[in-house]
Amino acid sequence: MASIFLRSLVFNIFFYLVFLFWAVIALPTFVLPRKAMLTVANWWAQTYILLLRVVCNIKVEFRGVDKIPKGPLIVASKHQSMWETISLLHFFEAPFFALKRELMFIPLFGLFLIKTRMIAIDRRAGGRALIVMARRARQEVLQGRQFVIFPEGTRSPTGETGTFKSGLYYLARERNDVELVPVFMENLNRILPKGSILPVPLLGGVTIGAPIRLDADEEKSDFLARARGAVLSLHTL
Repeated sequence: MASIFLRSLVFNIFFYLVFLFWAVIALPTFVLPRKAMLTVANWWAQTYILLLRVVCNIKVEFRGVDKIPKGPLIVASKHQSMWETISLLHFFEAPFFALKRELMFIPLFGLFLIKTRMIAIDRRAGGRALIVMARRARQEVLQGRQFVIFPEGTRSPTGETGTFKSGLYYLARERNDVELVPVFMENLNRILPKGSILPVPLLGGVTIGAPIRLDADEEKSDFLARARGAVLSLHTL
């Protein structure tokens, strides 16, 4: 435990130092096209993965990355930890996420989120927020971007896969010609437990599966069950 604590302390110090470093590097990109800031975000994600491996001895196996289609995508990912909210920036050309509205008010970081056109969600708005999210996401996907969505709605501390929320269906219905890529996370809930700052040195896995699409006449419950099944089918560890 002492070794894990020491590694975690070093990791957290470097995590914030590295974030500040890349934040400074990213400042000039405010006057450049959005792609420039997304490039810096990609570098930040790579550094984050490297820090976990070198400092905390956390290794993550990546499967199916070479099969990711180019162009506009909906990425339905299992959500287990903070890891995927940063690291998935590295694997897609122009990714964007739906985030809690409160994150937009964090000094400097919030400006980066605005510049990269992340979608702010007001959870108090209920079902209306899902409709707004789907329409905003449609606009971004039309520009060739990849929308990374966590259909469970929140992190799973036990690693179990919860039911998929309706937002995924409404999004797919807005663009049923766009492929949906399932992504499965393994052991990330144990490596970076929710509410803990102590990364645990275990083997993790990320598997990216074959794309699916919403059928024109497919019911919401059928599509959500099929999408959930596509994610669960990627379990390997």
